[in-house]
Amino acid sequence: MTNTAGDDRRPASERLADELRQSIESGELAAGAKLPSERELAEQHNIARNTARQAIRLLAESGLVVAEHGRGVFVRPAIAVIRLGNDRYSPRYRSTGLSPFLLECAKQGKAGRFEVLSVERVIPPADVADRLHLSPDTKSALRRENVFWADADPIQRVTTWLPWALAEDTALLRDEVGHPFGIHGILEERGHTMTRILDEISARMPTPDEREHLRISPGIPVLDVLHTSIDTDGEPYELTRFVMRADLSGLRYDAPVE
Repeated sequence: MTNTAGDDRRPASERLADELRQSIESGELAAGAKLPSERELAEQHNIARNTARQAIRLLAESGLVVAEHGRGVFVRPAIAVIRLGNDRYSPRYRSTGLSPFLLECAKQGKAGRFEVLSVERVIPPADVADRLHLSPDTKSALRRENVFWADADPIQRVTTWLPWALAEDTALLRDEVGHPFGIHGILEERGHTMTRILDEISARMPTPDEREHLRISPGIPVLDVLHTSIDTDGEPYELTRFVMRADLSGLRYDAPVE
């Protein structure tokens, strides 16, 4: 790599970051490859070490490299993505005895698990109350919060809201619901079978709390998936927000065009 600033008037750190980015995207610097040290980059490009450090920081914020204390900076390796599809709630997977997330983990040879953060009766946020036709002024909802893991990686933070009238006096109030088909098995027994889903998807940077729970490195965004379950009567009865690490998660949709 050589310093070819030419007429480029950007700061030297941005020019170097772009050159390194091109080397990563072309495969010259392969996944897992170690980048030259700050000192080596400074010497190669006739720049200050602080400038080289800033270039590496720009790459880290873009999610292209990861620093390992005492070892150096490496091109972020390709990681198997936990990819959830529009068919994830299909009855044809019932015989596996696995939830959609655990089933996807199993397909990739990973051990899936979840950590319960809270289960409590709450006043729902206004957008939740509106979507589930609940009162925004009373404790009309049950909220369940979990973090889902694949092997040693926390993948997604999941917050589920249910009408309190639907959840009251059921195993939905416990950490482990104990039903072979999970929460949706209990909801079906209460008369709500999922026939349609509405997924609203956006991308954003994580909040400090999400960065902590999901162990997100600088520069990694999240996918924010707001999922609504709709029953045979066309009524919404469950709302779940999936906050998914974008470097480890994906979505797959295969649906007819109507």
